[in-house]
Amino acid sequence: MAGAVKLDRIDVNILAQLQQNGKLTNVNLADAVGLSPSPCLQRVKRLEKSGYITSYKAQINLAKLGDYITVFTEITLNDHRREDFIKFEAEIRRYDSVQECHLVSGGYDYLVKFVARSVAHYQEIIENILERNIGVDKYFSYIVIKSILTRDSVALGVVLPPEDASR
Repeated sequence: MAGAVKLDRIDVNILAQLQQNGKLTNVNLADAVGLSPSPCLQRVKRLEKSGYITSYKAQINLAKLGDYITVFTEITLNDHRREDFIKFEAEIRRYDSVQECHLVSGGYDYLVKFVARSVAHYQEIIENILERNIGVDKYFSYIVIKSILTRDSVALGVVLPPEDASR
């Protein structure tokens, strides 16, 4: 990233702390990273402004709201022209039930994560997608039986270059 803010170990620690708990007060965050509150707040503002921190949000326990299913769907398009990808991507964004959509390499084009009330509800959604004629050739659906592991945060050492991760 040209012109990106250079992160030091304190910045990385701030990111890690906020990733674990976005509700931390500035005083508690400053204490956790070994700064006084004013410089800590300045760093957080700098990290926000430079795009390292993109949002703060609540994690909702969907099971408390009622029954639901998660479905991963492999989608292959009929054609592979640039406009076919643009059309599909624009349309798939319209579905609130789509939680993630990834263009992938391999045996299919997209991996899409859906959340729906039931199998019947998911079937309605996928039929609607097919009826919209947005270029879907075939799809394969995988209903999640049990989630073994879901992480809401990424260990920053996984994505940082080794010299940054060791700071």
